Amino acid sequence: MRSMQDETSNDPARVREFFGSRAARWEARFPDDGPAYEAAVGELGLREGDAVLDAGCGTGRALPPLRAAVGRTGTVLGADLTPEMISEAVRAGRHSCARLLLADVCRLPLRDGCLDAVFGAGLISHLAGPDTGLRELARVVRPGGTLALFHPVGRAALAARHGRALTADDIRAEPNLRTLLATSGWRLTSYTDEDDRYLALATRT
Repeated sequence: MRSMQDETSNDPARVREFFGSRAARWEARFPDDGPAYEAAVGELGLREGDAVLDAGCGTGRALPPLRAAVGRTGTVLGADLTPEMISEAVRAGRHSCARLLLADVCRLPLRDGCLDAVFGAGLISHLAGPDTGLRELARVVRPGGTLALFHPVGRAALAARHGRALTADDIRAEPNLRTLLATSGWRLTSYTDEDDRYLALATRT
C-alpha cells in the first residue's frame, strides 16, 4: 500500500486532487482526533490577542481551540490549498471562529511578521518544497514566534497505517527536521514522537 505522501508526491495539483476527493468524508474518517488537536494547540502558548495561522487547515478541526486560545481580540486564520476542504470547514461552521483563505502555504497572502504562531497538522509531508514552505511560514511569523508541526499519531503508527516501513530519510525524523528547520528560519525546541502523538515545536529565529 502506498502512503499518502507517496500518492500526493507533494505536487500542489495532486495534493488538491487527493484531498478534494476525500474532503466530504474526512471528518468521519478521523472522528476521535479532536482532543489531540486541542492538546497540541495548548502547547503553542498562545495568549489573548495573539494572531495565529492554521496552515493547511483542512476541515478546520484546530480552528475552535485556536480561537479559544487567543480570545475574541485575537486573530485566527485558516489556509488550505483545497477548495473542497475549505467548503467542509464552512459547512462545519468553523468559518465563524476564523478567516478562511484558499491559499498555498508556500505563497501566503500575508505581510511579513504579522503572526505570533503557526499550527500545522499533517502539513510538512505535503508541502511542494518543505524548505520553501517553512521559510514562508518564517516570513509571516515575528521573531520569537512559535511553530507547531502536529499529527494525531506518531511516525511509526502512521507508517503502519499506510503499510510502509520507517526510513532514515523521513523528513519528520528529529535529525532531519532539526536541520531543515535550522536552515529555514526556525530552531527546534521540543520534539515528541509517540504512538498517539507527533508534535514538534520550533521558535522563529
